[in-house]
This record gives sequence, structure tokens and C-alpha cells, in this order.
Amino acid sequence: MIITVLHKQIQAVGADALILGLTEGDANVTGQVASVDTALGSVDGLPGQGAISRLLHLGDFSGKLNELAVLYTNGLIPAPRVILVGLGKPDRVKVDHLRQASGAAVRRARDLGCRRVASMAHGLGLKHIDPADAAQATIEGALMGVWRFVAHKSGGNDRQVEQLALIAPEAALVERMAAAARAGEIVGSAVNISRDLICQPANVMTPPALADAAATLARDAGLSCAILDERAIAEHGMGGILAVAQGSAHPPRFVILEHAGGPGQPLVFIGKGVTFDSGGLSLKEPAGMEMMKADMSGAAAVIGALQAIARLGLPRRVIGLAPLVENMPDGRAHRPGDVVKMMSGQTVEIISTDAEHFARRYQPAGVVDLATLTGASVVALGEGVAAALFANDGAWAGAIRAAAGFSGERLWRLPLYPQYAGKMRSQVADLKNTAGRTAGVGASAYFLRRFVDGEGAYPWAHIDMAGMTFNPDSSGYQPKGPMGFGVRTLIRLASIFRTQGGGAV
Repeated sequence: MIITVLHKQIQAVGADALILGLTEGDANVTGQVASVDTALGSVDGLPGQGAISRLLHLGDFSGKLNELAVLYTNGLIPAPRVILVGLGKPDRVKVDHLRQASGAAVRRARDLGCRRVASMAHGLGLKHIDPADAAQATIEGALMGVWRFVAHKSGGNDRQVEQLALIAPEAALVERMAAAARAGEIVGSAVNISRDLICQPANVMTPPALADAAATLARDAGLSCAILDERAIAEHGMGGILAVAQGSAHPPRFVILEHAGGPGQPLVFIGKGVTFDSGGLSLKEPAGMEMMKADMSGAAAVIGALQAIARLGLPRRVIGLAPLVENMPDGRAHRPGDVVKMMSGQTVEIISTDAEHFARRYQPAGVVDLATLTGASVVALGEGVAAALFANDGAWAGAIRAAAGFSGERLWRLPLYPQYAGKMRSQVADLKNTAGRTAGVGASAYFLRRFVDGEGAYPWAHIDMAGMTFNPDSSGYQPKGPMGFGVRTLIRLASIFRTQGGGAV
């Protein structure tokens, strides 16, 4: 999609559709909406009573969040259609509402066959919304809202929005809105990159293939990239990764991405990358097993976020770690009850936590790991509702929640009670990796914490995003399918966190 920012009277723009955002309860239209309304006023020959005003007065459009209406202009302006989208109550509009509205409206334009679209920056004019945030959110939402995965469809993508013009009402805003639109394009594209990786079938996106994809994205974005092969993983003593991978014909990889954006302690983001999780010898139920290709969603989020952080040129040193494996059953597969020695030296009755220990060498200012870890988190918080957040540091948790809140990615912090440790005592090893049917989400997080605390401990957070992998229905900027969850939170966190002294700006 080609994105431009123009200073022009919006009613004079030639496009297949104009997109206008209205807040709930707008009895009298103003600004760019009023300009279009006035231009359409001659339909009934009533000055000041254009098609938009009539729609509002009739009550056929209220401005509720993501509400849509399509008007046809009958040749009165160059654009044949006007798409109205609701932003919600004016005093409650958040930046994420602007993303949602833009995604819903541009997707509607796409479905109508529109190739050239012009849009106002939604929320522009609301006192509590910064114009740059309005512009960036409009572009982010548009790109995320029209995403579709067509790589393996013979028909391709016949309907797509090819051009999007963002209309600046004042010449003085053009430069600022253009910079924000460029940032929105980078962030929205990063989410879509993550979605594309998640959607690839497991026979295509094997651990080596995902490592190659990460390397290509890194090269294009200006990231440094190192990939550890199976031999190097063994030399580093990453027994957990090797154990999970040993039943697969596809060897494991360990991807290290680095954005050298500035001095000081880095932020480290870790993404779980199980490209397919059959359950190994503890085979999962066949129904729905095809969706286990998405068990690498954490890695996809880290890869997408890191390349965006580099493209944005954020002045932070940020490192991304992605252990990549396939969990399959064969004669070499690890067995329930096997004992594995981890990189930390601890012995475990099985999961991979080597990346958490590997992060210690960077002396990080803070670490976030993302994983589709437990079904218990889905039961606790719901599918497509929120991800679970665990942290060993209150300030670090606060910074992550602030980043997620701005990004519209819902997190709910859950406790790390020391009593969870007793759930994982093992008779044959230092600990086991499961607490059984009860306390699954908390015990799993506490298990990961064991590889963080102690000498050289660092601020750490774990996001169990199992319930945020797929969106069951299209809404706002989330089409049905993979959500690309976590990408925007990580980007935002890298932009607001001070590497020296900690805390969010």
C-alpha cells in the first residue's frame, strides 16, 4: 500500500472512497466532516443539510465505535463514496479506538473494491489526542485491518487497497503527520509480518526456514543477526532446546537479533518458537492440532518487533532471542519423565528455558519473554480477551503495562506466589516442568522464574499469550486469524523505557 500525506480540501480529493471519523453524539458536524457535508448539501437543495447531517438527524448513524455507514455522492464531489466510521464517545476516545475505527473502515473500503482511499486522521481535533498519535494510529489500523494471508491461494489477492492518502487540514501539520504516518506504516507492517509467519504451514515454516526468514528481515532492516545451528546449541549446553527438538527431522535453531541503537544495558525480548507442537509422545488431541503451527507466535512477535525497532531507529539497544524447534514424536523423541540438564546447570523433567538463562550474559535492563505457554491462561482470561503477565519487578511490570495499554494489547498481571515452587518438586531432578491440572498458568510462570533469579538476576516478565494467538471474528483492525499479539507492546516498550535508570518515560 502506497501511503501519502496531503494538504488538500478533503472534499476535493479524487479517490474511490473518503473515510471520515465521527464521535458519538455529533449532532453538528465540524472540520473536515463539515466540508464534505456542505459539498453534499445540494442533494436536497437545503443549505447546511448535507447527506451526513441528515444521516445523523435521522438516527441512522450514531458514531458508536466501529459503526460504519456508506454514502454515495452522486457526482457532487470527485469521490463516489463516503465511508463514515464511529469513534465512540468523544471524552472516552483512546488512541487504540482510532486504530480500530481505521481498520474497520479501510477493510470496508477494500471489500467494496476501492483501490484508492483518502482518510482524515481520526481523532484529529480532540483536545486529548495528539495529532501525531492520530495520524500514526490511523495508518497502523488501516494496514492491520486489510491484512489477508494469500501466499498459498491460487487466486491471489484480487481486492486490495493500493493507495491511502492521509489528509492534513493544515499545511503546518503535514511534516509532523508524515513522520507519524511513516512510523505507523512500520509498526502496522511489523504486525502483518508476524501474522504472515504464524500463518505459514508447519511444513513450510520449519525451524531452519523461520531462522532464514528472520535473517532476511534483519538484513533488510539493518539488524545484526546470528543463528546458532544444532552443533552450536549443543556447545552452549542448551539441553532443553535439544531435548524438545530431538524427535523432529528438522534441526533446531537459535536466532539472536540485535539493534545497536544506543549505549547502556539492553532490553532483551525472548520469543518461544515451536514451529509445530504435536505434543511429542504426549500426543495432543487430533481435533484442532493443525493450529499448533502457531506455537511459534512468541518468536514471530519478537522477530516482527525487532525489525520494526531497527526501521524506526529507536535510540535503545535491543536484543531479540528466538529458540526455534519442532516437537514431534519418533523413536528419538524425549519421553515424559526424562531428565535434561539446562544451560543454567539445573536438571529438569522437561521444557526449554535455555533462552532465559542465555539472556543473562547481556546484563539486561529488562527482559520480556512471550510464549503460547498454557491452555490454563486461555481458561483464566478468555480467547482473544487478554494475555497473562507475570513479573519479578513492579516497576518493570508497570512499564510493560503502560506500553501495552497505549498499544491496545490487553495484559492482566497475575501473581508469582512462592507456593508454586512446591507444585514442581521432582523426586529425580531439581524440578519438573508441570504442576498438573491445577495452577497451570502460575506454576509455569514460576518455573520460568527459576531460571532468572539468583546471581545476576534482572527485571523479568513473562507474557503467556496462548489466548491471544487467533482472533475468532473480524473486528476493528483484527481480521479473523492470527493477531500478531505482542509486536506493538514490544515496540512501544523500547520507545518509552530508559535504559539508564530504568522506568518508563
